[in-house]
Amino acid sequence: MKRRAFVTGAGALGVGGLVACGGGDKGGSGPAVHTQKRIRWRLASSFPRALDTIFGAAETFSKQLETMSGGMFSVRIYPAGELVPGLQVMDAVQQGTVQMGHTASYYYTGKHPAFAFDASVPFGLTARQQTAWLAEAGGAEVLAPLFADFNIVSFLGGNTGVQMGGWYRREIHSPEDLKGLKIRIPGLGGEVMSRLGATVQVLAGGDIYPALERGAIDATEWIGPYDDEKLGFAKVAKYYYYPGFWEPGPGLSFYVNKQAYEGLPKEFQTMLGVAAEAAGMRMMAQYDARNPAALARLKASGVEFREFSEPVLLSAWEVSKALMDEQAAKDPRYKQIYEHFSKFRKESSAWLSMAERGFADFAFKRA
Repeated sequence: MKRRAFVTGAGALGVGGLVACGGGDKGGSGPAVHTQKRIRWRLASSFPRALDTIFGAAETFSKQLETMSGGMFSVRIYPAGELVPGLQVMDAVQQGTVQMGHTASYYYTGKHPAFAFDASVPFGLTARQQTAWLAEAGGAEVLAPLFADFNIVSFLGGNTGVQMGGWYRREIHSPEDLKGLKIRIPGLGGEVMSRLGATVQVLAGGDIYPALERGAIDATEWIGPYDDEKLGFAKVAKYYYYPGFWEPGPGLSFYVNKQAYEGLPKEFQTMLGVAAEAAGMRMMAQYDARNPAALARLKASGVEFREFSEPVLLSAWEVSKALMDEQAAKDPRYKQIYEHFSKFRKESSAWLSMAERGFADFAFKRA
């Protein structure tokens, strides 16, 4: 497991959480009882509790960690808005307001554009590729110094799989139809839409439906059938587009305050990493299990599905590449991460386009 190299060395906890429990020899008889340290942390999520799969990854993490530690290390989960707003999780972890966060790194491209690579970029990596790049192919290591600049150690925190292209009040036939469109979309995908003429907003999950309902936005992307059905978007937008070219395999992350992490005993550092990995694996499996039934229900309810036209996709592809090339030309750190990412994408795509796509093109349509 190489998502982030474990930070070693002693350090002050900084943001609290260690409470000494137990004691020494009672009454002078028998061996001394080794002092144990009970840890109680808080985790701020970027997601509302109602989204049981994406929010639930943090709950899975907490349960796994508490079980492995025999109840000595527990993390209380707070949904978006309860401690901090959903889009301020990075700030809360960086500053030590909470010891942990569960979020999507592309929410914070305003702090540094390279954070998008930790989650997803347009026409980037599928869920399998994203996990492989971060966990085994060196992506974690090339991103780690960027997170360290923000006082954060980051771990894989799940993946939604390829997302849908979102809900629209009107049909999108060509790139011209995107001009003037008010759409909720974060990260580099938002930059692409902006260059194609749309007016972009970034809203946390719990704020999207009200904005769409009252007409503050004309369209929104979120995740896919299971979560989108829960949020009720079909009630206020008629057309459901695919694919979500800006999020082919978006990863979530568990952020840990660096001082808090360094202050953990080594065994608890290991448990934290294992629990994060387990939560991430379960989250992806849950989406793959739940999306098919939700898709069928949406079809039965009269939702109109539309595929983005080739002109829309080609325009988005060209804008996406131009954006990343421009950023790489002016930011050495971005360039280093982009080149590492692009090399892996090329090699991985050559393999998966042969075996994976070869199978899918034939079998999926016949299943």
